[in-house]
Amino acid sequence: MAHTPEKSVSSRAWYSASIADFLAVTDNEILGALTRHSEFSVDETQAQAWLEEIRFLKAHLRGLAGTIYFEFHVPRMGNRIDVVLVIGAVVFVIEFKVGEKMFARSAVEQVWDYALDLKNFHEGSHQVAIVPILIATAANDSGTSVPSCDQDRVYRPIKVNPLEFRKTLDAVVGQISGPALAATTWENAPYKPTPTIVEAARALYAHHQVEALNCFDAGRQNLGRTAKRIEAIIDEARTKKKKAICFVTGVPGAGKTLVGLNTATQHRREGEPTHAVLLSGNAPLVAVLRAALTRDEKARLKAAGKKRPKGSDPVKQFIQNVHHFRDEAGKHDGPPADHVVVFDEAQRAWNQAKTADFMKRKKGRPDFQHSESEYLLSYVDRHQDWAVVVCLVGGGQEIHTGEAGIGAWLDAVNRSFSHWEMHISSKLTDSEYSATGIIDAVRESARVHFSDELHLAVSMRSFRAEHVSAFVKALLDCEQDIARLALARLKRYPIAVTRNLALAKSWVRQRARGSERYGLIASSRAQRLKPHAIDVRVKTDPVHWFLDGKDDTRSSYYLEDAATEFQVQGLEVDWAIVSWDGDFRFKIPDWSYHDFRGAKWQNVKKPDNRNYLKNAYRVLLTRARQGMVIFVPEGDSADPTCAPEYYDATFQYLRDVGVPVLDS
Repeated sequence: MAHTPEKSVSSRAWYSASIADFLAVTDNEILGALTRHSEFSVDETQAQAWLEEIRFLKAHLRGLAGTIYFEFHVPRMGNRIDVVLVIGAVVFVIEFKVGEKMFARSAVEQVWDYALDLKNFHEGSHQVAIVPILIATAANDSGTSVPSCDQDRVYRPIKVNPLEFRKTLDAVVGQISGPALAATTWENAPYKPTPTIVEAARALYAHHQVEALNCFDAGRQNLGRTAKRIEAIIDEARTKKKKAICFVTGVPGAGKTLVGLNTATQHRREGEPTHAVLLSGNAPLVAVLRAALTRDEKARLKAAGKKRPKGSDPVKQFIQNVHHFRDEAGKHDGPPADHVVVFDEAQRAWNQAKTADFMKRKKGRPDFQHSESEYLLSYVDRHQDWAVVVCLVGGGQEIHTGEAGIGAWLDAVNRSFSHWEMHISSKLTDSEYSATGIIDAVRESARVHFSDELHLAVSMRSFRAEHVSAFVKALLDCEQDIARLALARLKRYPIAVTRNLALAKSWVRQRARGSERYGLIASSRAQRLKPHAIDVRVKTDPVHWFLDGKDDTRSSYYLEDAATEFQVQGLEVDWAIVSWDGDFRFKIPDWSYHDFRGAKWQNVKKPDNRNYLKNAYRVLLTRARQGMVIFVPEGDSADPTCAPEYYDATFQYLRDVGVPVLDS
């Protein structure tokens, strides 16, 4: 009797089956399943590549028991793994390079990234051996002789030619003992990613839902609840022809910007009345997100055989610098194109004094009397029918002078826009937002609505770094016992300190796997790191630094250009070298604050400026997702601007709280 293979349904793969069933069905049946799932029309080249993979695997998998998956979805990365094999106690992640003779570094990193993603974010893969294999189908030689793995049981990528593939499978399966994996249970285990803001923006722009981007169930529900509440406010304003402003708060790392990106992407239909724009005063963040999305958009269009129409720039239309938006308001009397405007880090809007000074010096308007928030609201208020402003609010994060705080927005609405409804997070009364007084003044108004749904209570910090902010806070507050305890909780997040920059560079390079990004960062006031070839006065381009690869000298990977707190705020690397200069020195029992002017260090006396400097180091010390090494120079007794005493106490303080020392 002929074998009738069972139909396998997979939520993650375009085709899945037991190896026995895979061998029993025709090539065209498998090809048909893959073609039906493709987002784009499948051209002849792709169809032939799939057929070659199918035929190759049929020839090499006979006699093996297990499960095969084609085009296995990796949500965080927005990609699909060519083939996953679950055989015995092993998960094989396989990437084909059809027709290739060489094992390109980018291809090695690609298959390694897939394996790391499963290990870190797929619960079924946390404890199992994962073996990435790169097959160059036209290669004569294999690139890897002995498989090796890291402590978390992710193997280093194995590079094979077609003749070595089966031998490699058998060797690995024979080497790795343990009970056979139940493939269905493995596949259906929760996938809980914690994407970077760039990865999240890419996923949202590709029409994924915001709830899919959070690793914790509570976080996923929290994001979804807040996003739905904002949508309800927008719908009500549009249908009832009203104007409304809502204030969204959240704990550090909760995903406020993510919610803003979600609102903007859900309403990015240009020319339609609900078109939205995300505004940020963080110019590096805007530049990096725009560049990343533009690159993705070009790749998607190219894959679909299309080109972007000339003059069209949809990415630029939905993510803008807030200051460009503000300048546009002065060029005409009409409203903006957008009915929905999202202000990221709204508390950073300039106060009246700074805005008036800017308008006088740069725009020739000496009589300007408004704060930036009031002026921006007046621009949106030019709409005759309806409008919604969404303010995303962070607390205690000031690194710039002239920031008005969120109270300026509330005050502007209360004084000048009484016809607007206010939807306020119930947590905006917390002390860190410095808005209690104005909230008390508007609390009893019928047009003010408080909502728990506008607060993001669950942090979605990196999968390893969720306790780092607590350690950094205690460290900067000179609470040594608390810092020591917080550091002890960072089991999977290595932190080290060294006085040797070469050792620091070696440390991050050795720990980074696949395309994990590492970089050199320093305070914008770190003027005396120049003896170590770190010159913060040289402007680093954040787009190249954050997005370009290991072959580009401008990228973070080269460890040549240091990024400052202004370039990295709101963005992340996997591994960081934090360079610590004499601008922020430990001097028992507290910090000593300095600014290098002319030829010497001078004391920073103003409390606000001291706070900005401390917050700069807070930003630097919380930029790494997976681990960091702190470089504290030894100083030079022959150079009074780099005296050893400027650095020694800081180094000793870090040792005293338990940070391990790299000395060889």
